[in-house]
Amino acid sequence: MSEVSESAVTAARDIRVLFGRLRRRLRDVTTADDLSPAQTAVLIRLLKNGPASASELAGAERVRPQSMATILTGLDRHGLIQRAPDPEDGRRMTVSLTAAGRTHAESDHQVRNVWLEQAMQDRFTERERQVINEALGLLDRLNEK
Repeated sequence: MSEVSESAVTAARDIRVLFGRLRRRLRDVTTADDLSPAQTAVLIRLLKNGPASASELAGAERVRPQSMATILTGLDRHGLIQRAPDPEDGRRMTVSLTAAGRTHAESDHQVRNVWLEQAMQDRFTERERQVINEALGLLDRLNEK
């Protein structure tokens, strides 16, 4: 493995910190309800990715299976998710959104999008937004395998 430059080390650290802070900030921007940020994150994940098992959700959200069980119980009590046997493995339960869950997740997702769009408009000049878009194109290389 080749030597890593100081600029790469600094950029990696700063990106990780910035994305973590931005993710936490976006989690704070939600519709007025009594769901926890973790519950909201699960709803949005189910909206984006479709049905999943509790263990898949726990892995994706990086929480213990026991914590995910608590999150799902709360969502179930609110009528936002439903559980059904997995068609491929009847021993496993699949979690999916109810109509109310889909509506809630879509609304929450929209609120976050509007907040971020407005923040970009208010806090950056047109040129700065262009630079951000160019940087995002470069950063997308991190997703390449």
